[in-house]
Amino acid sequence: MNHTFRCDSGTALVKTTKGLIKGYEYDGLNIFKGIPYATAKRFHAPEPVESWEGVFDAASYGYVCPLMTNDRPGGELYVPHRFWPMDEDCLNLNLWTPALDDGKRPVLVWLHGGGYEAGSAIEHIAYDGANMARFGDAVVVTVNHRLNILGYFDLSDFGEEYANSGNAGTDDIVAALQWIHDNIRAFGGDPANVTVFGQSGGGGKVTTLLQTPAADGLFAKGINMSGVINVLADEKGSGREIAEALMAELGLSSVKELETVDYRLLARAYRKLRPEFQKAGKYVGCKPHPNAFYAGDPCAVGFRKETAQIPLLVGSVFSEFFSFSPSPYDKTAMTQEQKEEAVRGFIGEEGAAVLIPLFREAYPERDLMDLMRLDFVFRGPELDYIAKRSALNDSTFSYLFNLDQPINGGTTPWHCSDIPYVFHNIDLVEHTHRADGDNSLAERVQEQVFGSVMAFARTGCPADGLLTDWQPCRPEAENTMVIGKSAGVRRNFDHALIAAALKYLAPAVTRRMAQERANIQH
Repeated sequence: MNHTFRCDSGTALVKTTKGLIKGYEYDGLNIFKGIPYATAKRFHAPEPVESWEGVFDAASYGYVCPLMTNDRPGGELYVPHRFWPMDEDCLNLNLWTPALDDGKRPVLVWLHGGGYEAGSAIEHIAYDGANMARFGDAVVVTVNHRLNILGYFDLSDFGEEYANSGNAGTDDIVAALQWIHDNIRAFGGDPANVTVFGQSGGGGKVTTLLQTPAADGLFAKGINMSGVINVLADEKGSGREIAEALMAELGLSSVKELETVDYRLLARAYRKLRPEFQKAGKYVGCKPHPNAFYAGDPCAVGFRKETAQIPLLVGSVFSEFFSFSPSPYDKTAMTQEQKEEAVRGFIGEEGAAVLIPLFREAYPERDLMDLMRLDFVFRGPELDYIAKRSALNDSTFSYLFNLDQPINGGTTPWHCSDIPYVFHNIDLVEHTHRADGDNSLAERVQEQVFGSVMAFARTGCPADGLLTDWQPCRPEAENTMVIGKSAGVRRNFDHALIAAALKYLAPAVTRRMAQERANIQH
């Protein structure tokens, strides 16, 4: 393939509200990296950046938020990463656009995974927005913001200046959306048609924005990928006690000193104190904090009426975390009787008697051994979330990604495995490609997934893509688009199965995961 590249004084030059920025052109796209959208002091609300003289060079990614730990890389075939320099000066975004004109293209704003503690806008290789912008004729933005105790640490008891420190990371995202609203026209985008989308913690952030009044009017649609999970629920209570413990541990006398202490020392002290506070059920931060700025988890308090009509696409993947644990079985060499015996040995006789027929009814295309990798951690709370959301509108859509990936002859889809398909980036990751080179299935699924995402971003309805029979959900009828070797809507297809899995499968999986800790970064 012949590539084209331009980078000179007159190329990809844009006037923003704060000054001129210059990116570069590559294969017909205008690309901008590391654009500062705000600035912030530690634990404080973001503020607009100062205007600058001259031209800001937007050809390099900006810093990402410092993480709590320096994890050893692992599982890169499953979730391939970029590791990048970290600094608290991390409020920046990256942008891809087909043209700097008045095209009023849909704008898709990516919120990265990693819970509210980790990750970055460029962490996963497949977060690259070039193909989405190119094939979708859209403007794509990926956002860095504050995480962990830098972004979610309640110090409101120590003064008004810290009133929303428990949601500073969400405030950052709102500031990014405000920057997009004020500037995106100059990049060929439509500020009235912004879709926020994210996976895992990024999906949780979509929900958080729905519950944040300051974000009202800054986005029109949302896509929540594998982002409904109880471990992302709110962190309630006051941060006073752990903050005082942190100050004592560090030999500090005031919160003001917490603002300036070396982050490495702060993180180390926090990691030391956190387990004790968690064990006692006390506030530890690192998650959204319900207050006057954030209404709280909608499954607990209800969705805000102001955002009730915003179209939402919600879903997860077949196995999520459970694909990361190695299997002791070779299912290709087992008889049906051996498979049933293995399931009974794992779940127990009573559970197997209930789950086996339910699994075969819900997933007739799947091998029985896949039952032991069935996700219920995400799918369980997701059912309640979708029922509550769909009671408010006719624009709540459900999906389940059900395509195995060709690792070890075929592995059930894992947490993050759908991301390359959403971004039209299967060519950037190895795990989507078969040994024999026949990638026609993956390519077809990519077109189905990507087409649905782009249709939703344009119109609020994924059925305007290739999967035309996709109906919205109702509380009594979850119409789930199950996407795998074949794709089609299944109504309430796994509700009984998930209820039984929560009762019988959960204890067995908990025991297995306690024994096997896969080293997969996210």
